[in-house]
Amino acid sequence: MSTNRAILCVDDEAIIVFSIKAELKRHFKDLFLYETASTAGEALDIISELYDDGIRVILVLSDWLMPGMKGDEFLAIVKERYPGVKTILVTGNADKETTARLQRDDITDAIICKPWMSGELIAKVEECIAGL
Repeated sequence: MSTNRAILCVDDEAIIVFSIKAELKRHFKDLFLYETASTAGEALDIISELYDDGIRVILVLSDWLMPGMKGDEFLAIVKERYPGVKTILVTGNADKETTARLQRDDITDAIICKPWMSGELIAKVEECIAGL
């Protein structure tokens, strides 16, 4: 099945992106294209390439603490360049004040704390992509 919608998972820990990707694929099957990146810069390149190929990124899940660029900076760039993209911050490090600011400033649509429960991950994703 060919799809023109993608979900991108970004984390500098390979086990995290592959775990999220596997959970999403298990639940949503072939409904979406699933991409992964280990840095914010790589992720921005992937989003651009996908759009050039006619594939719309509908959701980005990103770690907060990554080398080079933190997840909140990355998601702010995503929201600015691609206003229709939904975002989920996945973090084990951000404090409550930071996460509240990110949601208040519309930098992220949802926040998932590491370690996450599979049901929570799927519920947040479904909530974000509902109606897209």
